[in-house]
Amino acid sequence: MTSLALARKWRPKTFTELVGQDHVVKALTHALDQGRLHHAWLFTGTRGVGKTTISRIMAKALNCTGVDGKGQMTSQPCGQCQACTEIDAGRFVDYIEMDAASNRGVDEMVSLLEKAAYAPSSARFKIYMIDEVHMLSTHAFNAMLKTLEEPPPHVKFILATTDPQKVPVTVLSRCLQFNLKQMPVPLIVEHLQQILGSESVSAEANALRVIAKAAQGSMRDALSLTDQAIAYAAGPVTEAAVRTMLGTIDETYLIKILDALQNKDGKTLNEIAEEMGLRSMSFSLALQDLASLLHKIATAQIVPNSVLEDWPEANEIRRLAKAFTPEETQLFYQIAITSRADLSLAPDEQAGFAMALLRMLAFKPGGSGSTSVTANSAPKAAAQTSKPASPASKSVETKPVAKSVTSKTVTHTPNLNSEIKPDWHAMVRNLPLRGLLQQLAHQTELVEWRDTPTTLFITLTTEMPQLATDDALARFGEALRAQYGKPVKLQLGEGKANHTIAKVDAQVYEEKKLNAEEQIAEDPFLKELEREFGAKVVSGSVRPIN
Repeated sequence: MTSLALARKWRPKTFTELVGQDHVVKALTHALDQGRLHHAWLFTGTRGVGKTTISRIMAKALNCTGVDGKGQMTSQPCGQCQACTEIDAGRFVDYIEMDAASNRGVDEMVSLLEKAAYAPSSARFKIYMIDEVHMLSTHAFNAMLKTLEEPPPHVKFILATTDPQKVPVTVLSRCLQFNLKQMPVPLIVEHLQQILGSESVSAEANALRVIAKAAQGSMRDALSLTDQAIAYAAGPVTEAAVRTMLGTIDETYLIKILDALQNKDGKTLNEIAEEMGLRSMSFSLALQDLASLLHKIATAQIVPNSVLEDWPEANEIRRLAKAFTPEETQLFYQIAITSRADLSLAPDEQAGFAMALLRMLAFKPGGSGSTSVTANSAPKAAAQTSKPASPASKSVETKPVAKSVTSKTVTHTPNLNSEIKPDWHAMVRNLPLRGLLQQLAHQTELVEWRDTPTTLFITLTTEMPQLATDDALARFGEALRAQYGKPVKLQLGEGKANHTIAKVDAQVYEEKKLNAEEQIAEDPFLKELEREFGAKVVSGSVRPIN
């Protein structure tokens, strides 16, 4: 004998058994008790939150006749009369469930409405439940409008949808709309504990918490995952078994990742990614869980009392909230959520996940994130060997790397007189710079360029000195070293830049824009349009092509 799935076996049969939708239950029970009933209801919400369940309970409440067969409408259906038992069994002739996804045409709707004119066979009301109503075609919606607004007295409509934005406003205005909430994790855990207790199945609280998070607000998904976990564990449902089944990452991995970021340990980050790959963990879910943990850390930094004692990772969240600055937490969170979309573009998911972690390390304020001697020692070397020409100047010196690396990174070596300045604009354009480092480079102006056989000496001024941190100058010098194959001593001089790359680009753009506006103004075809039809070119709308 086969057993029913938990989602079917434990489907609520009365309003009192329904969980998580108290606002809807309160409104419907009051309406039933007072006899103030509308003729059409619309239930909206994500999958598995109770839209169909509420519809069936409503059908029983409207048609219940009580144990003695003489009862009236009630907010507490008996569950024993013919109407209640047949609706629960799915064979009540006057309760019609229609799936709009497979019956979306105007012909199906016309056929349904024609039958609505006839009185119910044995019930008080004939109830039509149209699921995923947003899938109906435009003609089908138009066909049902009049009947939906003024149906026969014996007809009630219940509509359900996961996408209410696609339902025409003409339909919305004819219904009472109820928005069903997603199920919060604690409520799902509590409900699963009650069900598993009745099923005599033991389960760890953390295992149920993992299932609840994976369900993403859907009680039906949570019950289906619980069914799967019971079969997978073949015994007590443990957290380890559930995580292995779902491919989710253990919280300890997330803590190790954040500790490695704090310690600027790129080697450990790569090892964690490799270990996760060997265990076939979901890297997309790992980034999702990492973002969730970072959200808790960010909240703890602003509102320390937000950390709940029943969280298994509560102490770690408090520790990490002190270890990271709010800016670092926000940066890691942003990289985690944006990197999920990039996983499909990566050579493989493991590489995409590892790059996301290395990106967090590279953009971490105060360090480039590399474990090599060159990158980590560049700011220190500058502090020890470089002396500023004046209190307002900064200098950073980069050291050469091994010859084998240098030979791969050099693209060309300039043959310049020390007396002749190169094309700084074109030079910076060829550097692989991104983000704030690119902004810094575009706000600089070349003051001095000395190309000696052993070292490249460069002096710059900048329009935005706040971007010129020691770390940023070190990374800028490293990019120049990789381009020209020799150590670079980069110094920030006094004064304000007057001809930065950004200013030159802006001037060139304005000149092109003025030229384009002049050409448009002299165009004979546009002049004819202005003369014949009173047309006018909108001011500021002309843009140069390049």
